[in-house]
Amino acid sequence: MKKLLEKIPFYNKAVLPYHYIQAVAASVKYGHPGKKLRVIGVTGTNGKTTTCFMIWNMLNAAGHKTGIMTTVAWGVKTLKPELGHMTTVDANTLNHRISQIANSGAEFLVLEVTSHALAEFRTFGVPIEIAVFTNLTHDHLDYHKTTAKYRAAKGKLFKKAKFSILNADDAATSYYKTISKAYTTYGIKHGVNRAQNIQLSVSGVKYSFGDINIETKIPGEFNVYNSLAAALVGQKLGLSNSEIEHGISSLNSVEGRMNIIDEGQPFTVIVDYAHAPDAIQKVFNSVSGHKGRIISVHGGAGRRDPSTRPIRGEILAKHSDIVIITEDDSRDEDPEKIAQGFIEGAEKAGKVLNKDLFKELDRKKAIQLALDKAKKGDLVLILGKGHEKSILRADGPHEFEDIKVTKKLLKARN
Repeated sequence: MKKLLEKIPFYNKAVLPYHYIQAVAASVKYGHPGKKLRVIGVTGTNGKTTTCFMIWNMLNAAGHKTGIMTTVAWGVKTLKPELGHMTTVDANTLNHRISQIANSGAEFLVLEVTSHALAEFRTFGVPIEIAVFTNLTHDHLDYHKTTAKYRAAKGKLFKKAKFSILNADDAATSYYKTISKAYTTYGIKHGVNRAQNIQLSVSGVKYSFGDINIETKIPGEFNVYNSLAAALVGQKLGLSNSEIEHGISSLNSVEGRMNIIDEGQPFTVIVDYAHAPDAIQKVFNSVSGHKGRIISVHGGAGRRDPSTRPIRGEILAKHSDIVIITEDDSRDEDPEKIAQGFIEGAEKAGKVLNKDLFKELDRKKAIQLALDKAKKGDLVLILGKGHEKSILRADGPHEFEDIKVTKKLLKARN
């Protein structure tokens, strides 16, 4: 039904009443399951999933049975993969899963919440004890139309939360402060709680705030922000410093987030979900110390904000020695047309087609091309799909996993 409605021109200019009716009905149907749990909601353009996993791991490690629902997976201790290309699922599925988590005896639920979900009332009836804001950057304007409306949609989470944890280094926080019931702030440059003595490496990050020393096994400066937000959740819930430190340091990885693929090849390969301009830029920032060449593979989804395509193409070109533009979830949009937007941005930054800029619309062949071009000491970045288990083409979903495909291609080299 929704897919049919989405074909109507200007569908996303207003939220249709049936979203609200569906959400109320789903909450009633499952007996308002969210009220049986202490819910931590995490929203933002980027960093939501990793922050959720850090909080989930920290609480479970401290002895608090905790459920999680994210873009990647959902469950309590044994997680089920999220096969749909949706972060916050539809209201009926959401309430069904929350009911299952509550019935398992869980005390907490860590819930990744999108602006779409908030605009469409999917979290109706789910009380939020703590809301976390990661950042707000250019994304989803195909749906929200303006940044102000995008910001306001996310703001619904902070209006309903008892307490908010806000990224002071992000401009949107000035607005969220005005609508939050109570809050604290964090950041590197600004905020009540600031990360200090930061050490970045390819194996993770280290820093301190107050008398807490944080160490993650996931690299990137953005994981300073993610882990600091998670640590503040722990503090608010009364965890000890050692419980916070251990809970964050014991998380080995998050599927599709800065995953290093090592099959014995003489170069580095990283798979990451980054697909928004800011997220892609942050990936490049996190590997800025790399000495060898950088080869990037990326593409754009169909029926999503086309204005980001040349922006992403330009970012890729500025920070990569070789750029390979490929397919993503093209859906019913022409992959050639999607790719052209990226190519225009890359050419603007000085890349030349068939010299240091290539178009290969078969994603497997594009990854193979990147691996073939890689030499000892190079870095191959495969960006955009991360954990996803399928690719959506005009004729429907096809099984495809960046991590699995990349490992198979690397093994075939040996």
